[in-house]
Amino acid sequence: MIRATAALLAGLLLAACAAAPPAASPEPSATAEQTPTASATAPHELAASPNDELRDELLAMMAEDQAVRTGVAPPGDDRTAEELFDAWPQVDADNALRMAEILDEFGWPGWSLVGEDGALAAWVLIQHADFNLDLQKRGLAMMRAAVEADDADPPDLAYLVDRVLVAEGKPQLYGTQLGVDAEGEITPRTPIEDEANVDARRAEVGLGTLEAYYEEFREAVEAEP
Repeated sequence: MIRATAALLAGLLLAACAAAPPAASPEPSATAEQTPTASATAPHELAASPNDELRDELLAMMAEDQAVRTGVAPPGDDRTAEELFDAWPQVDADNALRMAEILDEFGWPGWSLVGEDGALAAWVLIQHADFNLDLQKRGLAMMRAAVEADDADPPDLAYLVDRVLVAEGKPQLYGTQLGVDAEGEITPRTPIEDEANVDARRAEVGLGTLEAYYEEFREAVEAEP
């Protein structure tokens, strides 16, 4: 399934990539520690039909997001892997700026507005706005409201919940944010709160067991060249 595959790609492999971004990554926003405003948490009005223009834009942004992280250019793009990696910080900065504008105008781009793939792209882009915690927290609040309105994916929300908690140095709830230590062992990027019950929490949002997730992560890392 597209969503499961993308969750693995964005939540596992690219999370490992994001743990060691290029040295020139953008500086954190001065407002990174601000909490979302009340208006940011209000459920958005669901559109009657998909916004194809916004969907196409989000998909193009995600394609660029993936290209600079993997070093693999889209078809027809002759940039080298080195050129793509060099573009990573600017691409993240540009995408974050545009996502902030999109949230201002549309609220969370949910299924009813941009379709399943467009909503997936919006989630990936917010996940990767690590240098702007304020934007991630704002996106989290909006996405949470969209999930409650059955307009966004609960497993994706779980990844974003953990992403923000890790950025704040807090224990994660679902154990989605993993890394590899100096000995090559898989380890949570921050401790998992009440780890004995993590599989129950994961099941509630549609995620498999933590052990199965570790195995997926292990296979993804081993598959890297």
